[in-house]
Amino acid sequence: MSTQIIMATSTTLRRLLTPLLHRYSISRSHCQTITDRALVSTAISNVGGGASTQVTNVNNIIKDVNHRRFFSTSDASSPNEHLLHPQQHHLHDEHTAYSPTAPEPPYPSLGPTTRLNLFTAINSAMKTAMQSDPTAIVFGEDIAFGGVFRCSMGLREEFGEGRVFNTPLSENGIAATPPWGGTAIGEIQFGDYIFPAMDQIVNEMAKFRYRSGNQWSCGGVTLRAPCGAVGHGGLYHSQSPEAYLAHTPGITVVMPRGPRCAKGLLLSSIRCKDPVIFLEPKILYRSAVEEVPDADYEIPLGKAEVMRTGSDVTIVGWGSQLRTLETACDLASKEGISCELIDLRTILPWDSECIIQSVQKTGKLIVSHEAPITCGFGAEVVATLQQECFFYLEAPIQRICGYDTPFGLVYEKYYLPDDKKNLDAIRKVMELSS
Repeated sequence: MSTQIIMATSTTLRRLLTPLLHRYSISRSHCQTITDRALVSTAISNVGGGASTQVTNVNNIIKDVNHRRFFSTSDASSPNEHLLHPQQHHLHDEHTAYSPTAPEPPYPSLGPTTRLNLFTAINSAMKTAMQSDPTAIVFGEDIAFGGVFRCSMGLREEFGEGRVFNTPLSENGIAATPPWGGTAIGEIQFGDYIFPAMDQIVNEMAKFRYRSGNQWSCGGVTLRAPCGAVGHGGLYHSQSPEAYLAHTPGITVVMPRGPRCAKGLLLSSIRCKDPVIFLEPKILYRSAVEEVPDADYEIPLGKAEVMRTGSDVTIVGWGSQLRTLETACDLASKEGISCELIDLRTILPWDSECIIQSVQKTGKLIVSHEAPITCGFGAEVVATLQQECFFYLEAPIQRICGYDTPFGLVYEKYYLPDDKKNLDAIRKVMELSS
C-alpha cells in the first residue's frame, strides 16, 4: 500500500486518501484547509507499514488538495450573503443562503421594494429594460394587450406600438428575429409551443456567434415562455422543455423560482449578448408573492443559490419544484434530517461546482424536477456528480421526477414528484447510508 502511495499520481492519491479519511473518522471539517501534514500521514500510516515515514511528497499532496478544494466543505454563507451588493446593483455573485420561509430580507442599497407576484415582477423587469435601453422591443402573440398571463400589461401604453406589438401565430417567426442591433424580448405563449421554433433556436440563434468566428453575435435576444404544471393544463399546456433546450450549445436556459429572482435573472438575460430562453413556471404567476426591489438589479447567470444549508443530504431543483422541495425539507427536519436545498436557477450553463461542494459535505444527493425522468436535466446533474464525487457518496443518487408519459389532465396529482415522494427519497438515502 505504501509503495502505491509513493508512486501514484495526485489523482490516485486522492482516491486512496478519501476512503481512509472516512474509515478512520477524520472529520471533513478538519480537512477544510489541510495544513497539518501529520493528519494525512497518520491516515496513510494507519493502513500499515509506517508508510507516513516513507512519503516524501506530502507537501505536494496537501498543496494539490487545497488547490482543488477536494476536501472542502460547502462555502458557508454569512447571514448577510443574501443582501444585494452595496456598490453594484447585482445580487451577490457567490452562492447565497436564503430561505423564502424566512423573513423577507431588506434591500437597503436599492431603496424601496414592492410586493409583487411573478407576472408583475416579469412586467417590472421588462419595463426597467425598456426604460434603460431605447432599442429594446417586446413582441409575441397577444402581447400588445398584455398577453395571456398579463406579463406585458401597460407596456404598449408607455412605450408605444412601435416597441410593443403583436405577431402572427407563428412561433418560428417569433424566434426568427434578425440580429438588427437592438434588444429583442419575444414571448412564446406556452413552453409547449416552442417546438415549432426549434429550427430557429437550435440552427440559427445558437450558432450565430460560432459560425462567424466570434465576429458578430445574435445580439440581445431573449425568448420568454411559460412552462410546467398549472393544475388544469393537460397535454399541451403543462410541459417542461428545459432538457431539450439544454442540449443546445450556444444558448442560455434560465428558470426562476419566484418574483425576486425572476426580475434580476430576466434583466441579466435581456442584457446578455447571447440568446437566452427564459422559462417561467406559470403556476407561480399569481401564487408566488415576494418583496421585489423597485430599482434596476441583476442576478448573475450560471450561479446556483443555496436556499438553506444542511449537513445530511443535498437536494437540487429549479423553478416551481423548489416549493415542493422546501416542504419535503421541512418534513424531513421534523425527523431530525438536515437538508441542504439548492436552486440551480440557470439550467445552461449550470453551476456544477456549487453542487459538488455540497455533496462533498453531505455525501448524499437527490435531484427533482417535473419533466419526465428519462433524459431529463437531472440525468446530467447525476452523471456529473457521480464522476466528481464518487468517493464521497454514501448512498445511491436519487432522481424524483415526472413519469415517462404524456402529461395527463386527471392524473396530474399522481404524475407530479410531490413532497411525499421526495420525503421517501430522503428517508431512503439516510437509511442506506446508516
